[in-house]
Amino acid sequence: MNIIMLGAPGTGKGTIAGILSEKLGIPQVSTGDIFRKHIKEQTELGKLAEQYISKGNLVPDDVTINLIKNRLEDEDVKNGIILDGFPRTVKQAEELDKILKEKGKKVDLVINLTTPEKEIIERIVNRRVCSNSECKAIYNLILNPPKQEGICDKCGSQIIQRKDDTEETVKSRLKNYLELTKPLVEYYENQGNLYSAVVSKEINKLGKAVAEDIMDYIKENR
Repeated sequence: MNIIMLGAPGTGKGTIAGILSEKLGIPQVSTGDIFRKHIKEQTELGKLAEQYISKGNLVPDDVTINLIKNRLEDEDVKNGIILDGFPRTVKQAEELDKILKEKGKKVDLVINLTTPEKEIIERIVNRRVCSNSECKAIYNLILNPPKQEGICDKCGSQIIQRKDDTEETVKSRLKNYLELTKPLVEYYENQGNLYSAVVSKEINKLGKAVAEDIMDYIKENR
């Protein structure tokens, strides 16, 4: 099953994708994680990506498309994949459709998450992630703090704040999302494979509860 996670930064895509990955037995692939790995290792791709990500801008389509095309060749995604952070533009979506079609596959489900902007900013500024790239656990100092301050509950590694998780960068990313990524909702709505959900503390629906709703939907529609 091939799933795409859509939604502005801070809507809980990574958290919900992680839960779905565990329940469905297919890998979660985050373009953000891949880019951050390259930035940390200071590869050529990492240096190029950092120029855009540090300013809250999207990495150019051709760079991101090639990244995903190579990832889809790996053995662990032959039975399905959960894409978190890709596609970000209609052009990327069209290219993904072509890549999958060549393999006799398609996008089965697109999950569109929405959250009030005030909550998004509060959530991202207070977001912390595990420094262990194999763990990738996500915390929130307000909603979901670690049991021991600064330490990951799952693996015991240090938790850190991402460099781009600042209010200024978040506002820039939200602006980019509205301009470039929101048209994807209409694109997939027209394909008939869109599932939309609100993730908000105002309605008492956060990551785990939304993931359970999605799993129920998948079981009903398989």
